[in-house]
Amino acid sequence: MSRHPRHLDEDDVRIRPSRGTRPRSRLRPAHAQAVEGFVVAVDRGRFTCEVADRVVVAVRARELGRKAVLVGDRVALVGDVTGGADSLARLVRVEPRVSLLRRSADDNDPVERAIVANADQLGIVVALANPEPRTRLIDRYLVAAYDGGLEPLLILTKADLADPAPLLDVYGSLELRVVVTARGEPGKELRSLLRDRTTVLAGHSGVGKSTLINALVPGAFRATGAVNEVTGRGRHVSTSTVVFDLPDGGRVIDTPGVRSFGLAHVEVSRVVAAFPDLQPGTAECPRGCTHQSTPAVDGDFATCALDDWVADGHADAARLESLRRLLAASERSDD
Repeated sequence: MSRHPRHLDEDDVRIRPSRGTRPRSRLRPAHAQAVEGFVVAVDRGRFTCEVADRVVVAVRARELGRKAVLVGDRVALVGDVTGGADSLARLVRVEPRVSLLRRSADDNDPVERAIVANADQLGIVVALANPEPRTRLIDRYLVAAYDGGLEPLLILTKADLADPAPLLDVYGSLELRVVVTARGEPGKELRSLLRDRTTVLAGHSGVGKSTLINALVPGAFRATGAVNEVTGRGRHVSTSTVVFDLPDGGRVIDTPGVRSFGLAHVEVSRVVAAFPDLQPGTAECPRGCTHQSTPAVDGDFATCALDDWVADGHADAARLESLRRLLAASERSDD
């Protein structure tokens, strides 16, 4: 017996929806019952957080996407937040940041690399000798502090090896808070400036950050290293960003030592904003002005209006010189 094909119509066809046809909701869980945490360490996708009187380890929740989670972030946690040996919570939200320390790999790389969130001040640690101070790197740290909303604090170490006066003269016009230390001892002044604040310590390798932290925080046991006598460069001892609680209140955050600090991500306007006495004077600057004395504008040269602003007595000439030095630092190599 021959078999004839059956005539089919659309009712005989079973349509299976593909995985991509289901509409994706943009709504995210509110997590109203989440607990608050403070990120103290980040290590290969695990986030160590302080929660009240305990330490909780968490992983990033899927709804966070690729949002960076940094040391210093205030976060919301759900799941197992007991802090037990085998517990693992979920990090579901990063609260808005009040400050952000960032850098780029170099001046040709516009991709910013966030380092620490929500710090109050940036402690720029500079050795007066062994290794020699590098003013260009100091200037770059200052730009990063102003840009990120941190108050800069210049910490000069090894005053027993060299006179701090020449470096103090260089930065006197910037109205910076400066502390001078010797033989690795922080002293009462530095302890007072760190009390009840969150301070990021940053600086060139070998300047004595770890030595300071060991003196400030009993039991910190940060490794210290020597400076190469031939190159004058320190060895990278601190390899991760770590938070320490100060005995008298406040926190210090130790960051790995660096030899370069790119500022390709920084906009000129954000640097100028750190000089409120000069910022109004830029309103009369020509379009595209870089706020140098003779900036190029469409092939011609025009005078920056800040020169007249200072000449008319609205701001001090030393302040304009300082601004231009910082702007120049964000445009050149710090090597």
